[in-house]
Amino acid sequence: MASGNPSGVPGHHRPAPASGLRGPAGNFANSVWLAAFLALTIACAPAVRAQSDDTDSPKPVSVLNVGAGFITTFDGGDAHLGPLISPVLLIPIGDRWLIESRTTFESDLSQPPWSNSFKGYVQKEVDYFQLDFIANPYLTVTVGRFLTPFGIFNERLYPIWIRNLQTDPLILPIATGPSNASTGAMLRGGFALHPKVELNYAVYFSALSTVSPVDSDRAAGGRVGLYFPGPRLEFGGSFQRHLVDVHSNAFGFHFAWQPRALPLDLRAEYARAFTGSGYWVESAYRLSQVHRWEDAMRRAQIVARMQQYFTGASPATSILPVNTKFFEYGLNYTIFQDFRAVSSYGRQFTPAGNSNIWTVGLTYRFVAALGRGE
Repeated sequence: MASGNPSGVPGHHRPAPASGLRGPAGNFANSVWLAAFLALTIACAPAVRAQSDDTDSPKPVSVLNVGAGFITTFDGGDAHLGPLISPVLLIPIGDRWLIESRTTFESDLSQPPWSNSFKGYVQKEVDYFQLDFIANPYLTVTVGRFLTPFGIFNERLYPIWIRNLQTDPLILPIATGPSNASTGAMLRGGFALHPKVELNYAVYFSALSTVSPVDSDRAAGGRVGLYFPGPRLEFGGSFQRHLVDVHSNAFGFHFAWQPRALPLDLRAEYARAFTGSGYWVESAYRLSQVHRWEDAMRRAQIVARMQQYFTGASPATSILPVNTKFFEYGLNYTIFQDFRAVSSYGRQFTPAGNSNIWTVGLTYRFVAALGRGE
């Protein structure tokens, strides 16, 4: 991916395709099986949803959630166009089983110096495709491909229709890897330690997979968090043991707070591994308490993020080649429900040089029930 950034750090929210896709025709052929699977699953959803008619309990239905967006990034003066579509499918089977899947199709289109048009490849990624068994209110067993439960950004904030800023945190690949996903088994759940304290946890094992778009590393790890419902405060930690090539450990900490008195979100993460270390701190404030132009202000949100990355012991294994600081400020506006205009400005500082990163775009989410519940 072309970039004017001296450090080579992409400004787009996802790195350039890791798989060697070869042109539009090849990308289309490689994506046929994913599209066919989605269509077949939707067609079969009413059958797997069906339950016996002799029960008065509510009947769950399958749900299709399609997120889409078009994000334009100006990274050090170079423009990148980022169309994206990401369907999420939820298929309940009875009261205890659930199939979940999310696939992302996106492109990073840039303009080569010798061309007057934007060129790029379609990147596909099976973000997760998992089978969940709800064993009891405190435990869910998952097998398949799932989002790596390290920190909070990857599982809770990654989709473009959820995130406040469209660029990825610099430390995101430290423990989640380039695909942000694991293939194996996971146990997760939560329970009350005290009327004022709740514990949530996730432990997992991932097998090695080199097959794109379901690649993953061999690793084991987990995350634990403490949530205080009164102040709406959470903090916790994550750990991972990498079990292929260089055997190494990664650990991190996370923090989240939504004070009841203000429409404010405060979040932060720290992570450290042999590939580097760093942190990010983000605040997002919705202007609903401004008493002028109330209808417009309640739709507006201002965001700020500060982050820093430090290279690992060896530049060859570091995620970024140099130490990096990145400050960002954003303004988001909800045009109507699930349809947003997003924008941000960031300044990146590195020993190799500094650069500006701008983003502007639109995000949208569509949700539909595939059938009728009772």
